[in-house]
Amino acid sequence: MSSKTKYIFVTGGVTSSLGKGIVSASLAKLLQARGFSVTIQKLDPYINVDPGTLNPYEHGECYVTDDGAETDLDLGHYERFLNVATSQDNNVTTGRIYQSVINRERKGDYLGKTVQVIPHITNEIKDHILQLGKDNSYDVVITEIGGTVGDIESLPFIESIRQLKWDLPNNVLFIHLTLIPYLSTSGELKTKPTQHSVKTLLEYGIQPDILVCRSEHHLDNDIRKKIALFCNVEQRCVIESIDAKTIYEVPLLMQQEGLDEVVCEKLNLKGKEVPDLKKWNTFLNNLNNPKNTINIALVGKYVELKDSYISIAEALIHAGANNQTKTNIHWIHSSKIETNNSLLELQNMDGILVAPGFGERGIEGKIAAVKYARENNIPFLGICLGMQCAVVEFARNVIILDDANTTEIKADCSSPVIDMMKEQKQLKNMGGTMRLGSYKCNIKEGTLLEKVYNNQEISERHRHRYEFNNAFKDVFENNGMVFSGNNAKNQLMETIELPNHPWFIGVQYHPEYKSTAENPHPLFIDFVKAGLLYSTKKNISSS
Repeated sequence: MSSKTKYIFVTGGVTSSLGKGIVSASLAKLLQARGFSVTIQKLDPYINVDPGTLNPYEHGECYVTDDGAETDLDLGHYERFLNVATSQDNNVTTGRIYQSVINRERKGDYLGKTVQVIPHITNEIKDHILQLGKDNSYDVVITEIGGTVGDIESLPFIESIRQLKWDLPNNVLFIHLTLIPYLSTSGELKTKPTQHSVKTLLEYGIQPDILVCRSEHHLDNDIRKKIALFCNVEQRCVIESIDAKTIYEVPLLMQQEGLDEVVCEKLNLKGKEVPDLKKWNTFLNNLNNPKNTINIALVGKYVELKDSYISIAEALIHAGANNQTKTNIHWIHSSKIETNNSLLELQNMDGILVAPGFGERGIEGKIAAVKYARENNIPFLGICLGMQCAVVEFARNVIILDDANTTEIKADCSSPVIDMMKEQKQLKNMGGTMRLGSYKCNIKEGTLLEKVYNNQEISERHRHRYEFNNAFKDVFENNGMVFSGNNAKNQLMETIELPNHPWFIGVQYHPEYKSTAENPHPLFIDFVKAGLLYSTKKNISSS
């Protein structure tokens, strides 16, 4: 097996949530800044075919790619750091691997052989890993292995990457992310958990080339020397990963530690001697030195777990940096604002964003938040269900269709202003049955949306089953609502806006998926700009 593509595998030990995704994205950013074409892949050990049917409380946000794959939220980090689109090939689960192998067995592809974990499951995993490097389309493919070393679920993945080390000599590198805990009682950093983690990895036949050590305190020379000695790595390959103020500082911290330099040397990668991080540093400088501050209400039903809306939160950070403005996000549970008294939480906001979601819980709170934004001329952005709530609110309180609703919530309402697409009504499975991935949208001339995008045709990512019901289009337009964007192919209304409001936009798609640190999404940039203007006017009138 020959390949010019280099493969880097990132494993984790001791505990989950150490930041393998951020470390992988940071290394990828540094290699990209040295002139290499890089992509990142996530191998998830759970048996779900994809995260699409997982509760956000269970696994955080489900991220959607251009080609309609429902993926792990780490792919969002990959895109936000690299400005490179991912696809279904960038996220593979155990469920998808086994489903593929079982389908092939049923078709007779294995010619009657006994189907086993080795070689059939491991070969399938290797095929998926190598797919991204096919035809040498990338110089480097970084693959993050979900979970921690020692988990039963991840064993087939670990065995597969062990085999690849021998399949692709000199083209494979192992990075192990581990924890160096600090015991306050003794005032010591303890290396034993890392030693045990590496020992477990060695039992599976993998010797890590580089150790990235998460710690709350700096690793001194003696600690590094000890880790290197007991874990069979060079001392310069013991990389400190100390807690950072923001995830966007991690690439610079990794550069200071020489991670990219060691990787290039070990894989014989010849690129720029120093990474070109000019745009990244400009973004970080704007992020760390804001001239203004605004308050944005993020109204949703999963706000207890902020990872449920991580792409929206990051998009607001990107847009804030672009406007040299700090965006203070106020996480407001929609269930708590279903009464007028609790709308007081929205009084000091400079912008209101009603988030996506599924199901009945908290829906009336979202509708109440839309009404508050509309009646008080506060900048408003509704995303997916947030747009649908804006449609329902307008129908009830402006057009006076008292029973207006979405059939997702009330199937027998007399005014179903939001309804399921015809082709969706026949489907029984939940997974992968929504309108998913990128679709074109035509923008109406002279609208706020055209001004925001400075374009009349855009492409945005979707994840939903319900749409605006075109039977009500005329009555909405007669009452002042503008449908500023539509899908020309099937006449689906993609966006709404209110011309008599300073800034009021609802979008059926998910713009947050396409916002990156170096290329913030125009919709979020303009929303923050509108919030800044609102804040300025509010301060002038109150002084």
